[in-house]
Amino acid sequence: MGTRGLGDRPRVVVAPDKFKGSLTAAEAAGALAAGVRRHWPAARVVTVPLADGGEGTVDAAVAAGAQLRRTPVRGAVEGRVRARWALFRSGSGATTAVVESAQASGLDQVRPSPTTARAAHSYGCGQLIRAALDAGATDVVVGLGGSAMTDGGSGALRALGLEVLDADGVPVPLGGAGLLQAARLDTSALDPRLRSVRLRLAVDVRNPLHGPDGAAHVFAGQKGADARARDELDAALRRWAGLLAGTAGSRPFLRPGAGAAGGFPSGFLALTPAVLERGFDLVAALVGLEEHLRDADLLLVGEGSLDEQSLQGKAPLAAAALAAARGIPVAAVAGRLSLSAGQLLAAGVGSAASLVEAAPSVDAAQARASHYAPLAAAEALRRLGPAPS
Repeated sequence: MGTRGLGDRPRVVVAPDKFKGSLTAAEAAGALAAGVRRHWPAARVVTVPLADGGEGTVDAAVAAGAQLRRTPVRGAVEGRVRARWALFRSGSGATTAVVESAQASGLDQVRPSPTTARAAHSYGCGQLIRAALDAGATDVVVGLGGSAMTDGGSGALRALGLEVLDADGVPVPLGGAGLLQAARLDTSALDPRLRSVRLRLAVDVRNPLHGPDGAAHVFAGQKGADARARDELDAALRRWAGLLAGTAGSRPFLRPGAGAAGGFPSGFLALTPAVLERGFDLVAALVGLEEHLRDADLLLVGEGSLDEQSLQGKAPLAAAALAAARGIPVAAVAGRLSLSAGQLLAAGVGSAASLVEAAPSVDAAQARASHYAPLAAAEALRRLGPAPS
């Protein structure tokens, strides 16, 4: 995949995900764009920050022109956080809101332990959905990932009017462990707007709600749960599933992906017309990636680490596949690069370079990513082929 024939002023689309711990996707896009101009001073560069549907989805929406909103909501365990979300308004009157579970119920808000793993909840994310409905949203996108809770989305639904009651009719505590006391769901006060809004849940995993491959056993360990807490949370999600299935009018919800973000999709799939969508596809549509690629001569992608996990549909290589299918050359930049040239080529990437190669050390590459990213971008383009004359 060379670059011959691109013309004197190649049109380059720069579409990275975040370099976690170093650069947001928007910051990475700016730094990589500087590297493109270093290599091809006359290039016409368009930046399109990406996300895979989890953390960074709001930032990608804002970079694409959405209005940034901030709403105070309950945090993952206690206290309040000022959560960011985004709102697109179109001339036709359609309004799309973009919220993230991590903004309201993020793992970065807690010091992970068995106690926080049991107590963390999604109530704040439900408050964000309610704020979006109050703003007139007809389409609500919920980016799932980076969350602290394993509560099946029960907290978010409670913020929207659901009552989760024990055998005496008393509301159970918020959090996954609270579901062990649940005996009945009361949907009578559930926000009626949920029946008509388009509600899309962005997921990038296919784990079920419970069981050995479910939310508790696979993901709760990252949230601080020890073996006993994982067993309790799995039992809580099984109880939650039984209550959902026994609720009048509930929809099928035990499907691949229901275990994302602590099982968040399960309650919404059961009690609302919500749908699951692949995170990258949803974000790519929000930011108009395919439209940008229509006239592109080259795509430059990037993220903090290009590794085996990136091959499972993560944003940079998913974008590369879109470009490669259109015959558009692709280059990539990563903080760290552990994929072989053959693996990259199979994914549609013709060349790649890493910040670690350009920097004197891994620590330097991370601490001064904005300095080394342009150098790596220029090197990736140099490896792709000669600059157009």
